[in-house]
Amino acid sequence: MTLKVSYTFLAPVYDLFVGPAFASARSRSLAALPDGGKMVLINGAGTGLDLPLAPPGNRYVGLDITRAMLVRAERRGARSDFFPVQGNSLALPFRSASFDYAVLHLILAVVPDGARALAETVRVVRPGGGILVLDKFLRPGQRAPLRRLLSPLAARIATRLDVVFEDLLQRVSGVRILCNEPAAARGWFRLIRLERL
Repeated sequence: MTLKVSYTFLAPVYDLFVGPAFASARSRSLAALPDGGKMVLINGAGTGLDLPLAPPGNRYVGLDITRAMLVRAERRGARSDFFPVQGNSLALPFRSASFDYAVLHLILAVVPDGARALAETVRVVRPGGGILVLDKFLRPGQRAPLRRLLSPLAARIATRLDVVFEDLLQRVSGVRILCNEPAAARGWFRLIRLERL
């Protein structure tokens, strides 16, 4: 099953499982955005759960591969400056250095090539801009046998469980870590803030 198909089926119930569980972590991450005047890419916008928590006054472009998710995001973003785009996180349909900030919430462990999605995001953020990441990542060298065992099955439905952020970052240039802290589930979910060099 492709991500496009599985997330089309998940769209009607996605908010029930993901909304309340990560609202606090999303708020903490989005607090790093300025209060206005910036172009912000939400890469993997999903149903738009970030939009009510994001600072007003910015222009938000939300990209998702699934139309069913974007329809919900569009309704949620109706009162803000929000523009939905259906597209692939692995090949962003934007010019280089188009955005001041990018948000990658719960997407790098979902896509089949997290390093490529991160590299594409870095490409479209201007030098000095920021990238906000919230996702589940194993620590380098962490064994986590159950997560690793279940990851191939989970990846076919919704998300990988065995991604190591530091491994992704080794394959991406032009960015540095400003912040890397636990967000939920005893540090499995992490908040990471990057700066585009």
